[in-house]
Amino acid sequence: MRWSTAMSRALYGSGGFFVSGAGPAGHFRTSANASPVLAAAVLRLLDQVDKALGRPDRLDFVDVGAGRGELLTGVLAAAPTDLLDRLHPVAVELAPRPAFLPDGIDWQDTLPKAVTGLLIATEWLDNVPLDVAQGDRYLEVDPATGEESVGGPLDPADAAWLDRWWPALLCIHMRITGSEPTGDAHLDAEQEARREVGRARDEAWGRAVGAVERGLAVAVDYGHLLDARPFDGTLTGYRDGRQVPPVPDGSRDVTAHLAIDAVAAAGSVVAGRPYQLMTQRQALKALGAAGGRPPISLASTDPAGYVRALAAASAAAELTAVGGLGDHWWLVQPVGIDGWTWDDGGYAGSP
Repeated sequence: MRWSTAMSRALYGSGGFFVSGAGPAGHFRTSANASPVLAAAVLRLLDQVDKALGRPDRLDFVDVGAGRGELLTGVLAAAPTDLLDRLHPVAVELAPRPAFLPDGIDWQDTLPKAVTGLLIATEWLDNVPLDVAQGDRYLEVDPATGEESVGGPLDPADAAWLDRWWPALLCIHMRITGSEPTGDAHLDAEQEARREVGRARDEAWGRAVGAVERGLAVAVDYGHLLDARPFDGTLTGYRDGRQVPPVPDGSRDVTAHLAIDAVAAAGSVVAGRPYQLMTQRQALKALGAAGGRPPISLASTDPAGYVRALAAASAAAELTAVGGLGDHWWLVQPVGIDGWTWDDGGYAGSP
């Protein structure tokens, strides 16, 4: 079967990886479950959105791909009373509602229809099923073994997406060698190019942005840009804290990085406004979670405070680490609000 079908069954079908068992936190660390630092930063972001909206009577906070509610519960635990009294927290997740979740959190398997507030999707889009192409044909996969074979020709919409967002790897050949292949080498490059068709991710993000009437939509995920698409793609698996082959048998996470610029453009078109794109390091710095060590003088004046500050700095350092979670992209899409700016880093793109 095509990879999109295999991923959908393996991740979200009966007994699938994300709808049964311990959930993502039982197998790998994400920004949402690594530490309370992300929750504190998101709470500050939520307050900024609340202020931009004029402190409405009801403020929606929607977590798409909520896992077992780790981010939501972390934000609620730290939120001040005046915000809690107006806050409407929503988890969008296909897995069953955890028994321990606070009653005040709405748990649903579809996007809300009209969000006024903050919608955040942390490592959701990388698990939206996608197809994989080789040359101008789909790759098919045996879900029991992960063995691949060449399938049918690309649908016109997928071929158009690849032409726009992931041209056959001739561009990579030219970057490496400084020249375009010719003759048989050109044909070989076209036929062997392995690319991940991200159109479904663009559409999923467009729907998420479309659910926001006024506020901010934020996607946090690994990704790559048009001028640096990875050779041979990024499809992989994770299980029990280790990277494993992407066998879509339901026993492991199967994931691929985002073509983040394509996702960003799709959401910007829906919102009719520019987006901003930055690394997690930049975003958390702008939200006051830079990961710097506390001054050593604090150890003598307030030893307990120094230990707490040191622990927080260590947790922030994990979330901002180069080569790790700090390399996440933060895609920030304003909807229906003007003048949204960040204090640090990133760049904007137009619809």
